[in-house]
Amino acid sequence: MSKLSAPNEQQTTPRWQALDLSTTSEAREAVEYALMEAGALGTETAEGENDTLRVSAYFDQVPDRERVRAELAEALRIYQLPSSSVREMNIREVADHDWLLEWKKGWQPVEVGERFIIAPPWAEISDAHNRIVILIEPGMAFGTGTHETTRLCLVAIEKYFAGGSFLDVGTGTGILAIAAAKMFPDAHVEAYDTDADAIAIASENAHLNAVAERITFRVGTVEETTASADLVCANLTADVIAAMLPSLITVTCGHLVLSGILETQSEALRARMLECGVSDPCETMKDGEWLAMVV
Repeated sequence: MSKLSAPNEQQTTPRWQALDLSTTSEAREAVEYALMEAGALGTETAEGENDTLRVSAYFDQVPDRERVRAELAEALRIYQLPSSSVREMNIREVADHDWLLEWKKGWQPVEVGERFIIAPPWAEISDAHNRIVILIEPGMAFGTGTHETTRLCLVAIEKYFAGGSFLDVGTGTGILAIAAAKMFPDAHVEAYDTDADAIAIASENAHLNAVAERITFRVGTVEETTASADLVCANLTADVIAAMLPSLITVTCGHLVLSGILETQSEALRARMLECGVSDPCETMKDGEWLAMVV
């Protein structure tokens, strides 16, 4: 990972801080997401005691417990899980060994749909079988291509994007914008995120994939001056989508892909669509407990 450098040879104290959590299997995804949002550089999960899981997150400095608690609370809210899903939290020092190398070995290329392979920069892909390879530095869990919401968006892009213009709202690591730019080199691709750090990471990933000159990244969100696009992807959360829906509809002149929606949130979002003058989605795609709606 680009954020991690080789240890100083004169360093005598442990470099890494590990935060261990005990959680339920149902909350694993939410907890891993929250820890990455709190600044973890990697996580690993193992079987715990009494049908629990132990999730360990690795930081290059002592993590801020209050930030971790806030991110956990928000993730559990999004996933509609009780706060009791996380039962304990401990911080320990980790000797400076090759845990990161071992973690990298487990981060293997992922095939998504019929067109894409998502891989870390260190992966060796001898035969892509005519698929488009997208290299992504692992960081936020929602951007590596392994999360259901990202996979749903990539499948929708494969099916509904035929070139022209593409807008990625909430770009994260930039994976969706990179996919569109690689599919159609002449396409006009823009990607927005309110998080300046996310835009910096997305830009780095675009350079890694040699498409940086084809994508316009911007810190911000959809506004009155935003040009409409043939395909708009909004991989956000249901509450954010509901609030932004009128603006998202306005900037769409073709298909709008809404992802980051739990199955339990679908009816409320459909009602919101009707309020905005949009009938039922032309397609609802599902992966696990997550949905993407195409309108």
